[in-house]
Amino acid sequence: MKCIIQAWNNHEDELRSFLRGRLRDVHCTDDLLQDVFVKALANRKTFCQLKNTKAWLFRVAKNRLIDFQRTCKNHVKVSDQHSVQNDKSAPVANLSKCLPFVLTNLSTEDQEIIKLCDLEGLHQTEYASLKNMTVSGAKSRIQRARKKLKTRLQSSCQVAFNEQGTVCCFKVPDRRSVNPHL
Repeated sequence: MKCIIQAWNNHEDELRSFLRGRLRDVHCTDDLLQDVFVKALANRKTFCQLKNTKAWLFRVAKNRLIDFQRTCKNHVKVSDQHSVQNDKSAPVANLSKCLPFVLTNLSTEDQEIIKLCDLEGLHQTEYASLKNMTVSGAKSRIQRARKKLKTRLQSSCQVAFNEQGTVCCFKVPDRRSVNPHL
C-alpha cells in the first residue's frame, strides 16, 4: 500500500494534467483519476513489484481515457450546481476559492506557468516554445511551481485530508494573513 501512495504522490499531478489536457472537464478528469488509483489498489501485489510505476499509471490512464471516450461520445454535462452538490470532490473544486490568495505569493515565473498551463490549458510544449526553452525545462518548471503551490495551499488554507488521502476541508484565509503586504 505504501508503494502505491508514494507512486501516486509522485505522479498524480502529471496524470491530472495529462487527462485534463485531453478532456477539458475537471469532473471527468477526477473520475478517471480515481479509476486509475482504484486499479492500482486492486493490483497492489504486482504494482509494488513494477520497475516503472509511472509508465504503468499512464498506460492505465490512457486506456481508461480511451474507454471513456468510446462510451461517452454523447456525454451530457450535468449542471454545475447539481454536480457540486452531489460530487464527493466538491472540497477540491471549492479549493479554487483559496487559489487567488495563494497564487499571488508565488514568484512571477511560477504564477505565469501555472496560470497558462494549468488554468488556461496551454500545453507545456507550447509554453516551452513561447518561452524559448526546452520541453523538459518547461516540464521541470511546471512541476516545481505545482509543488510550491501545493505547499502554500496546504499551509495557508489549512487543507485537511481524510483517511483516503483526499481533501476533506480547508479554510479560506484572510487576504492579509496570506500576503501581509496587502
